[in-house]
Amino acid sequence: MPAFTLYGSRGSTNTNRVRLTLAEGGFTDYGLVLLNLQKGEQKSKDHMNRHPWGKVPAITFAEGFTLHESRAICKYLATKYSFPLLPPASNVQATAIFDQAQCVETAYFAEAAGKIGFEKFVKKFMGLPPNEAVVTEALKSLESFFDVAERLLHEKDYMAGNDFTLVDIYYIPLVQRLFACGYEDIFGSREAVRAWWNRCVTRPAIQQLLATDKEAMLAARR
Repeated sequence: MPAFTLYGSRGSTNTNRVRLTLAEGGFTDYGLVLLNLQKGEQKSKDHMNRHPWGKVPAITFAEGFTLHESRAICKYLATKYSFPLLPPASNVQATAIFDQAQCVETAYFAEAAGKIGFEKFVKKFMGLPPNEAVVTEALKSLESFFDVAERLLHEKDYMAGNDFTLVDIYYIPLVQRLFACGYEDIFGSREAVRAWWNRCVTRPAIQQLLATDKEAMLAARR
């Protein structure tokens, strides 16, 4: 019996955030159930018991413990299974910097990137036109974010310091989604941001999972 079951969906950036964490931790002892969001399987009674808002991802353990929200899941799994993706609890300052970087990703990056992903990616599958005004404003926010990130990344290798952590993983699915929407030049001429990104996506576990998912998405469209 697997250690737990992850309920998600193919193409979900939130699901991929958890899967990237597991890949980086080298953890394979889990079940993966992919829900069809277009058919509304995330709104089923069973799944609403796992995630009261009817979203993905969620995880369930045999003993009955259930958790939803991707970042909470990632942090729980990294702690429970000792993935080397968190600062040691004994280092109070490093933990505070990690928490600060986590807040920055959520507040200044994820909201804007998520809006673009919804308008340019999700709406395409829904047969709806994007709201270009929303996209324009979100792009302005991302430009401002990466201006600051460029300055900070001249002083460190990763978002929470000089070590690769969960915070860096949090960015990867949404940056990939921006690329899929045609914004490959989102980093512009920001060399430090580009160098950070290359350090992240050339990690073997990250590279392998991203390649596997790309093949699966292409196969699904054939």
